[in-house]
Amino acid sequence: MGALPDRPLTRNLASGRALLERIPHDLVALVARLSIAGVFWRSGQTKLDGWSVSDSALFLFENEYRLPLLSPWLSAHLATIAEHLFPMLLVIGFASRLSALALLGMTLVIQIFVYPDAWPTHGTWAACLLIVIAKGPGRLSLDHLIWKRMGV
Repeated sequence: MGALPDRPLTRNLASGRALLERIPHDLVALVARLSIAGVFWRSGQTKLDGWSVSDSALFLFENEYRLPLLSPWLSAHLATIAEHLFPMLLVIGFASRLSALALLGMTLVIQIFVYPDAWPTHGTWAACLLIVIAKGPGRLSLDHLIWKRMGV
């Protein structure tokens, strides 16, 4: 295709696009990290009774979430740990890509085995996680400071 004609509308669209493309990845990554961390952290909090996995969470894993290959007890404990550990790491930006990858795996398990009709929600989660996996956590992260200090 040839170049677009030089008209006011075309120039305005090009200017608008150029302006939007100046949104820094650091901001996008920070918003993605914090927002998805909040989703998983809150979910993890619902599974706790003090420092233990709640009876209601165990009930859900026994009756509603029934994952193949893992016992409900183990699934409930692993999910609760993951929903606290990986969001904390995302918030501080440490092991960000690994944490996002772990939560993406968890999202896929939830999508496939637990709530297959919730793909619009899970797609939104996946988009946030894929930003961090593909482009990194941005400069506002411990990962960036560590890599910079290592000279990489």
